[in-house]
Amino acid sequence: MNPIKLVAIILIAAGALGLAYGGFSYTKETSRADIGPLHFQVSEREQVNIPLWVGIGAIVGGIVLLATARKS
Repeated sequence: MNPIKLVAIILIAAGALGLAYGGFSYTKETSRADIGPLHFQVSEREQVNIPLWVGIGAIVGGIVLLATARKS
């Protein structure tokens, strides 16, 4: 498989996932304290939103790459 076609398929899939889910979240450990036998840990949940235009742009870019890869 041509590397350009592979990149195009990955872009289309990533764009579709971005449109379907709209973002993702992850947990970030922010602070930790050890005071004698006590252990404190604070974890924050961060949300990353993927804009609609990024998902659509990835799909359109993947389609354009796939169309130009087939011509050459």
